[in-house]
Amino acid sequence: MKKISLILLVLFSIITFGQGMKFEENKSFKELLATAKKENKLLFLDAYTTWCGPCKQMAKNVFPQETVGNFYNANFVNSKIDMEKGEGIEIAKKYNVRAYPTYLFINGDGELIHRVTSYYDAPEFINVGKDAIDPAKQMGALKKRFEAGDKNPEFLKSFIKVYAFADPDLATKAAAIYFNQKKEPMDQEDFSYLFSLTKDSNSPLYPQFISRKEELLKVMPEENYNKTLNNFKLNSLFNTSYDKTTKVFDEKKYVAEARKTMSEEEVKPLLLKTKMRVATMNKDSAGYQKLAIEYYKDGTSSDFSSNELNSIAWNFFENATDKVALDHALLWAKQSVKLQEGYANTDTVANLYFKMGDKVNAKTWATKAIELAKKESQEYGETQAILDKIK
Repeated sequence: MKKISLILLVLFSIITFGQGMKFEENKSFKELLATAKKENKLLFLDAYTTWCGPCKQMAKNVFPQETVGNFYNANFVNSKIDMEKGEGIEIAKKYNVRAYPTYLFINGDGELIHRVTSYYDAPEFINVGKDAIDPAKQMGALKKRFEAGDKNPEFLKSFIKVYAFADPDLATKAAAIYFNQKKEPMDQEDFSYLFSLTKDSNSPLYPQFISRKEELLKVMPEENYNKTLNNFKLNSLFNTSYDKTTKVFDEKKYVAEARKTMSEEEVKPLLLKTKMRVATMNKDSAGYQKLAIEYYKDGTSSDFSSNELNSIAWNFFENATDKVALDHALLWAKQSVKLQEGYANTDTVANLYFKMGDKVNAKTWATKAIELAKKESQEYGETQAILDKIK
């Protein structure tokens, strides 16, 4: 009996202390804040989406680790909320969550104390938590240090990492200082910040793309480099023609400015795509679909990549309901497969057929998509669900 009791005690210890992070369940955001306040801890919030690959990897590989659980369970009230469902939608708006996974550290009054956005291995993730409870490394302290004029490269890099999504304009100011004083070659993280924070050719970071051309051409083809510069210029053109406050697009001004550097043949498709962008921003689904059909036509233009066609086809799958729109989406998805077959676009074709009521073709394409998913080591649960519904 003593031996049995000892074994049970060991098993209990393993179950109790080796579970990884413990997440609060079935509590509203208000209740989570109340729990954090009562326990005098910060609320750790895993802001995730169901489609986010790194989110799934964190949940699978990092959260369950004992060292991670020991630290986070002792120091935080842990929670996870889908940012695209329920109250997660409002939380995403409140805390400006736009990239995933994002990790928020919030006090009991709902004040954001710290945040990061990325995939981390276990030791790095524990360090993130340590920073969140260290007053000297929390967002407020970092901001005061930056405003005081600290130009230490390592500090600036840490500041950019924290504020890249919390306050992009402030992060851009810090990045401009960081890159202007950086003489050595950029590392992978530097490239990431430079590309993510440069919005258009008016950005204070844009000159870095000119002065560091040789360095950039070592990591990207010249064709892509030129496209990147062109996109920055187009973004500037758009930003001078669209009023974010009134949500009004000045088409005449846009066209007049575009004609200064482009031919009429170039302006027409550009205007269509820009109006699609405006429709998206104004949540005009019907207008967006009409413009998209005019812009993409049958999808066979050499201007369209496989990824772009699959993206627009999936957008129609999620939002379109009439047969004409879905027929166009099917054309685009199949053209995407023709250009570069993969799990993502074959799955789109399967979903479109299923939505249109063609179960025979839906089954054929879903089976094909699952075969590709296995080869690509992709999860295919949602595709399998189509087959299960057909059976």
